[in-house]
Amino acid sequence: MRLPALALLATALLPLSSQAEPVHAIAMHGAPKYGPDFKHFDYVNPDAPKGGEIRLGVTGTFDTLNSYILGGSKAAGVAATFDTLGRPSDDEAFSYYGLIAKTIDIATDRTSVAFELRPEARFHDGSPITADDVAFTFQTLRDKGLPFFRSYYGDVVKVDTDGPHKVTFRFKDGNNGELPLILMQMPILSKAYYSKVDFSKNTLEPPLGSGPYKVTQVDAGKSITLTRVADYWGKDLPVIRGQYNFGSMRFEYFRDDTVSIEAFFAGQIDWRRESSALRWATRYTDVPAIKDGRIKKEVFETEQTAGMQGFAMNLRKPLFQDRDVRRAIVQALDFEWSNKTLFHGLYTRTRSYFDNSELGATGLPSAEELKLLEPFRGQIPEEVFTTEYKPPVTDGSGNIRPQLREALALLKKAGWEAKNGKLQNAKGEEFTFEILLNNAVYERIALPFAKNLELMGIKASVRVVDPSQYEERMNRYDYDMTVDLFPQSDSPGNEQRDFFGSVAAGEPGGRNTIGIKSPAIDALIEKIIIAKSREDLITATKALDRVLQWGFYVVPHWYLGKSWIAHWDMFGWPDKPVKAGVDINTWWIDPPKAAAIGRKAN
Repeated sequence: MRLPALALLATALLPLSSQAEPVHAIAMHGAPKYGPDFKHFDYVNPDAPKGGEIRLGVTGTFDTLNSYILGGSKAAGVAATFDTLGRPSDDEAFSYYGLIAKTIDIATDRTSVAFELRPEARFHDGSPITADDVAFTFQTLRDKGLPFFRSYYGDVVKVDTDGPHKVTFRFKDGNNGELPLILMQMPILSKAYYSKVDFSKNTLEPPLGSGPYKVTQVDAGKSITLTRVADYWGKDLPVIRGQYNFGSMRFEYFRDDTVSIEAFFAGQIDWRRESSALRWATRYTDVPAIKDGRIKKEVFETEQTAGMQGFAMNLRKPLFQDRDVRRAIVQALDFEWSNKTLFHGLYTRTRSYFDNSELGATGLPSAEELKLLEPFRGQIPEEVFTTEYKPPVTDGSGNIRPQLREALALLKKAGWEAKNGKLQNAKGEEFTFEILLNNAVYERIALPFAKNLELMGIKASVRVVDPSQYEERMNRYDYDMTVDLFPQSDSPGNEQRDFFGSVAAGEPGGRNTIGIKSPAIDALIEKIIIAKSREDLITATKALDRVLQWGFYVVPHWYLGKSWIAHWDMFGWPDKPVKAGVDINTWWIDPPKAAAIGRKAN
């Protein structure tokens, strides 16, 4: 299932002298795994039975089905109603295969990409998906959509259509090798539909899509049901076969995770991904349905880059603009005590923004990394060049006196001193801030952290707000510190601009929650984006990682490297796992198992 030699040259994004020709798939580096005649991905069951309903729990609420604009609490699952130009394979680092796009044609000099659309591609109302729809979608998402679209599509200068089935995107130069793959992620909108519907407005009206599911029932803030489209135009394509097997998917909303898990044990929810080590170790024990085997616990190993989760400091606030202050605050998290006391020793401390992968920076910089870093000497921390970054380590007893001594020395250097048990600056202002959370589960992490900060003389209040208020405050960057996740793929690229780029720091609703504005970081991100080989990508990513590590922008948390899944014993799933461990779209309802626990498979 591999490409012929000539096709490999076209798809591997290799030398500019390669002869470009239309192909079925492209890879960021190297060649796509699956050839033009492949029948299905290796990690699916192509003969998986279709039908039945799966009920999934969601914490919070929703008030809009428009997932692509700023504002509103987005409903779960709506992405499955929209098809994209291409589909990724889940057992490769970064390859895309045509879905709406039948072929992909990258210009020899990399300054454009043309997509030939499948003439059979249809929206749910039966109307064809055309090049005009693709061009309209690009312009609409860029101009009216979420802020990251402007960043993702920033290097596209023009879109041309040539008849109903061909669209060409022209780039400002040929350096952004990731851009053709990014464009293949685009959910295609109906130009005709949105000529009558205001795209910029939130709505609970089910949108016109083209994907394997469509929204059939909405109970605002409480539940949403998606039903499989029986005559879905793409159901027999190799990129779809063996996936989207459930007849319907019902998302039930709960005010918090405690209620959600009780609903799961009561049989109101069928499948659950567990995120709490404490619950996984203790809650899934004395439950009748687990004891008698009706509920199963599964552990799936992952090969996916862990990314960074932690307490993110908002640099827009003067309090956090001093690196010594941020470094001092990092000392207050006692991971070893938390892991032993709260998490049953199940987690690994995060030390990199690209943990659990070859992309994470360890040891000292290589000669290749130094070539990228040297031009910024004096603009980035000197430790980047001389010292391996390691987060603080305690003895796990709860006594963090060595860390407190280091923290207080750093704070004194930054102009803060303890007076009467309170940390104050020269103006007599006290060091106080709020940790904003949207889930009460994080309180058990934040409260011990705040207690350790109090030992330094810092008053950190912990506040949990409802998801709608949290999203609204995050969009306005109205927070001091929050728990955030910066997920990473095995092939980083343009999304780094959105996470850490200077432009994104000033855009409302952006993903640069930290508010980083650094010319050096901006330049290193561009090195990642223009990397011409996997080796160059790894080098540039490690260089960026070192600068982020030594910037102390986040108090690192931990990662698992596994997926914990609990489910009622009514499912089947493929034997071969995906890199992420689990993809629920490849599961199905097993009729005999469903019958045994009193559930219908159709």
